[in-house]
Amino acid sequence: MTNETSCARRRIRPLTDRDRFGTAIERRDGADFPFYDGVPIELTIWRWLVVWAACIAGFLVLTFFPQPGNVVAIVPRTLFVAIPLAVLALVAGRHWTALFRRVGWRELLAMVFFAVLNIVVTVTVGAIVSMLFRVSPNTTIAAAGDAGGVDTIALFVGSGIQLVGEEVFTLLPFLAVLYLLFAKGGLSRKTAVVLAWVASALWFGAAHLPTYDWNAAQAFLVIGSARIAFTLAFIRTKNLWVAAGAHILNDWVFLTVAVAGLAGGAALT
Repeated sequence: MTNETSCARRRIRPLTDRDRFGTAIERRDGADFPFYDGVPIELTIWRWLVVWAACIAGFLVLTFFPQPGNVVAIVPRTLFVAIPLAVLALVAGRHWTALFRRVGWRELLAMVFFAVLNIVVTVTVGAIVSMLFRVSPNTTIAAAGDAGGVDTIALFVGSGIQLVGEEVFTLLPFLAVLYLLFAKGGLSRKTAVVLAWVASALWFGAAHLPTYDWNAAQAFLVIGSARIAFTLAFIRTKNLWVAAGAHILNDWVFLTVAVAGLAGGAALT
């Protein structure tokens, strides 16, 4: 579906410190986002549309595939990850792996840091939202304490797979918007990153509307704020594994609390 000669390798100009955010946001390790500026290859607009459509297809499978239990649910959760990555591999060839970088001790520490950051942010925002708006429980976490041993293990395994999929589902559109704004719209890198950051948070929040009984305040304010923190993990490290690891740690904390029977109203993201 693609070849490297049709996707020109073209960095517009060398990336400088002026193009980057400060060290509190971006590491000074020479890494940059893939695909938005032609490195390692350029994905044209129609290819990005195909990738985005694959994200939607994966989400529809996750939403509508019959899931009588957490063991069976592993199938659609796996497809949620596999469908967009398979399509990305079709349009980007071997370069699809540019989303994933090496994981060392710094990356593991970053996962923990961003998980804690997200818990603080979502608990705070969630408390404020619950005082101002009606809130709806997450049925997955509400029922976690009622599952048997095998089903509980499958819940943790399946949720871990799904959360990697949620990062793929969000960060591929983030990169697509970044490409459109930077390469095609002529915006500065910083401006394009901020706008793509916000757009991907809204996209992520909208995907959670069915989960929270179409509660817009909960989906966009609470879940959207969580997305800001998880995407920050990717912006800092340029590594989807770090964002996914932080997301998994975050949600497994709430799942563990629910399984232990200590709380039933916490929100999964």
